[in-house]
Amino acid sequence: MKPNYILYILIFMLCSAGSFAQVTFDAKVSKKRLGINERLRIDFEMNQDGDNFNPPDFNGFRVVGGPNQAISNSYINGKRSYSKTYSYFLSPQSQGKFTIGQATIEIDGETYKSLPIQVQVTAAVSRPQDGNNADYIASEKVHLVAEISNNKPFLNEAITVVYKMYVSHDVSITSSWREIDTPKFADFWSQNIDNQGNFKVYEGKYQGEDYRYVVLRTTVLYPQKTGELEIEPLTLDVPIDVPTNRRDFFGRRVTTRVNKTISAGKRNINVKPLPLEGKPDDFAGAVGDYSFDVSVNKNKLDANESLELTTTVSGTGNLKLFELPSVTLPSSLEIYEPERSEKVRTTRSGMNGSVTEKHTVVPQFKGNYPIRPITFSYFDPKTETYKTLSSEEIIIDVENGPVTASANNDTSEKQELVLDKEQFKFIKLDTNLEPIASESFFKSTLFWSLLGGPLLLIPIFILAGRNRQKRLADVKGNRLRRANKLAKKYLSEAKKQMNNKAVFYESLERALHNYLRAKLNIETSDFSKERIAILLSERSVESQTVTQFITLLKSCEFARYTPTSAVEIKEDYNKAVSVISEIDKQIQYPES
Repeated sequence: MKPNYILYILIFMLCSAGSFAQVTFDAKVSKKRLGINERLRIDFEMNQDGDNFNPPDFNGFRVVGGPNQAISNSYINGKRSYSKTYSYFLSPQSQGKFTIGQATIEIDGETYKSLPIQVQVTAAVSRPQDGNNADYIASEKVHLVAEISNNKPFLNEAITVVYKMYVSHDVSITSSWREIDTPKFADFWSQNIDNQGNFKVYEGKYQGEDYRYVVLRTTVLYPQKTGELEIEPLTLDVPIDVPTNRRDFFGRRVTTRVNKTISAGKRNINVKPLPLEGKPDDFAGAVGDYSFDVSVNKNKLDANESLELTTTVSGTGNLKLFELPSVTLPSSLEIYEPERSEKVRTTRSGMNGSVTEKHTVVPQFKGNYPIRPITFSYFDPKTETYKTLSSEEIIIDVENGPVTASANNDTSEKQELVLDKEQFKFIKLDTNLEPIASESFFKSTLFWSLLGGPLLLIPIFILAGRNRQKRLADVKGNRLRRANKLAKKYLSEAKKQMNNKAVFYESLERALHNYLRAKLNIETSDFSKERIAILLSERSVESQTVTQFITLLKSCEFARYTPTSAVEIKEDYNKAVSVISEIDKQIQYPES
């Protein structure tokens, strides 16, 4: 009897768990804004079976289809999933804003109500869309947006463009998208902040509705012209999975895949010129928020010794786009061309870090030399004012060396030099020469080596000549070697960047295009992949090789924005070497 009691207890627990499951009853519409000549679909969906379903009155609409009933009952990993849906197709009768009321359903003796939904009916649209059409649903549920941080920046002020793809909860994207058009940013200094293909999904709002979104790319721009500038659109080809009314064997809704081209659209910004009022004479184009420092590595030294004078600008702004202040010193201090170094990284707020110039300075005479304050001016876009920073005066004390009549003054008059008597002491005046021992050259080891060496080289030259003739006669082998050498020449840059996925595929794509430009004498930017395939086929390149080349080009475009392993990068490089070698062996040119 005990096993029966255990069985009863388990059945009771399962029934109790089912009774405590949360009941949901929702209403969903295909769109909340439609033309008077379009149709609207509304679904009433529940997660448990119910009775006495009572739809709303649908005031302002005429029911042209439904109710259609669909039931899904499935078990996944031992967990039951159930849904029941009542669907209606509605046709609006007039323009205006309408509210679809509450529907009711009885589930386990309780009455549940859906929330009311507001729908806006506009004038007739030129191309009515069916709310049940997969292409239309895909176009309405996935959107590409370019968000610009500042539409009215100053010249050389940083702005950020964030490209986001919004995806409705009604559809899904399970395959990688492909980039069709990439913005060129012709009038901007630009840098992309790469997320290495790791797209994190966020929850957000799009036009007031709940959406998921991913940040595809973040680009920092510094406008280089004033006036109205255009930001070209980013365009993608996206495979979208749209649910249908059909169910599979397990009761799950069947999806259909639709490829849609989505674009962020062109965006315009108005770039303001820097104000003329208050502009310093030494202003060199720096825009941002900076600090300025001038230092030397030593203040005391002897004549003809060197010191380092360092000027550093640090902060946030267009650090790579302006020159540091020039340094003017007394004529007795010889200064050399500076060595420039940059420690700059680009974030969403723009460039930040420091730019340094190191000057080598060599004093010629003994004395004290002042380095007068050096000024640096920049424009602060936050306060919209110019600011000037100044360094402290630095004194250089040259303790030993030749002196002038006025060592402390910078003068162009010729002064009599007073030379130290020890100045030329380092020149050695005494000699210490030793005779070289003489030896008879005739019949020496060197004599016999020079005499017999050429005779021993004759057989080696004969063998080398035969090998060379044999190698020249191997036409197929020579052509293969030339093809491999040519492939490695064009792909050398890509091979150096195999640890950096994005740079590697950019270099690989550039190598393939440069190879075509050299072999076909064309500008590949003006030709589509179909045109390139035709040109290669006209020059007797086998169709399989042409297909491999076009596939490799597509792989370069696709792989830059999708996760790629080091093994796949190496395979793509080997494929590129192989396909270039094959094309070089097969290609033939028309006789002139």
